[in-house]
Amino acid sequence: MSVQDVSFDRGVTWPSNGISEVPFRLYTDPEQYRLEQERLFKGPTWNYLCLAGEIPNPGDWVATTLGEVAIIVARDADGAVNAFVNRCAHRGNLLCIERRGHNKEITCIYHGWSYDLAGRLTGVAFEKGVKRQGGMAPEFRKDDHQLQRLRVAEICGLVFGSFDERAPGLETYLGPLVIGGLKRVLDRPYHVIGRSTQILPNNWKLYFENVKDTYHASILHSFLTTFRINRLSMPGSINISEDGGNHFSQAKLDYAAEDADYQAAQLRSDTDLKLADNSVVASVDEYGDQVSVQILTIFPNMVLQQVRNTIAVRVIRPRGVERTELDWVHLGFDDDDAAMTERRLRQGNLIGAAGYISMEDGCVGGFVQRALKDNDGGSGVVMMGGHEAQSQNFRASEAAIRGFWKKYRALMGA
Repeated sequence: MSVQDVSFDRGVTWPSNGISEVPFRLYTDPEQYRLEQERLFKGPTWNYLCLAGEIPNPGDWVATTLGEVAIIVARDADGAVNAFVNRCAHRGNLLCIERRGHNKEITCIYHGWSYDLAGRLTGVAFEKGVKRQGGMAPEFRKDDHQLQRLRVAEICGLVFGSFDERAPGLETYLGPLVIGGLKRVLDRPYHVIGRSTQILPNNWKLYFENVKDTYHASILHSFLTTFRINRLSMPGSINISEDGGNHFSQAKLDYAAEDADYQAAQLRSDTDLKLADNSVVASVDEYGDQVSVQILTIFPNMVLQQVRNTIAVRVIRPRGVERTELDWVHLGFDDDDAAMTERRLRQGNLIGAAGYISMEDGCVGGFVQRALKDNDGGSGVVMMGGHEAQSQNFRASEAAIRGFWKKYRALMGA
């Protein structure tokens, strides 16, 4: 192997062995992006694929992605959930073009090869030829041409997939701390009440850092502080898995005191601004623990949010060095009454592409990407709250971001 080959395979060089100085080139380098697809998304990680509730019946399937790879998740005749690459074994054509469907088999529109819902090849058009002419070679065997399968695991109705046999079991990968955060929010049967997709003009890592960054919220998101919804002075914590990759942060609210404050101030902020209708923020303590915000991340592509009473899964999909798709899947619980469903839908306006709280998140990553274009030397500073990636009982910290880079460096070999 030449020196040039070694350099090509290493990707971006870090300035130190630590995780509090992050090279800017990580967000702009095409070779780094290629290595991420292989070592992170196809590596020993578990990636969110879909909700089990999206494929409730045998024959149901959804088309999704893992990193940049097109994936099919299907429930077969026995009720088992399978995941395999959405690519015909014949000539590489995309098998499922629509987002979801229901069939006993999946058939390629190009040459008619068909597969069952476990990814096994079941039929080849003109396999024996036409009028005894042509057809597949005598040594051809269908069993040799199955679709590439993924490992599949499920927790709390969330379906995850992995390409890598080296990945530990899903529950080990998540760790007991983060599993507790998952089960706290998804504590009963739920269903989809809405979804949307936004395109972010930035590298995928900038968004994942953003949702692990607790201290920017009261600075960037003026709606939060203007109407006293979330401040760093509120009780809270950052809870990080041992390997750093997964985490959840929480902020607690005295719901009764807030209601009294809003009523006394007639929904006014500390300024002259006023909410004409407080239904977008009016909430109830449905979990009984005063946690008004919980943001949970699973490395490398999923976020679970509870922002007051709006619950959503966010899916981060890399689409090139400078482009990311962000899917929002809004959830309601099966035992919600009409008032709670209405509350969740109204509070859904707080987050998303045009959310009163989070629309800035859709912009700021693009601002960073623009600033780094053709000027990506040096490193960013991630030292708020120290240099380690450990759980903390305060939120003025970048510990969870350092946790991301701890996991990232371990997998990338950086």
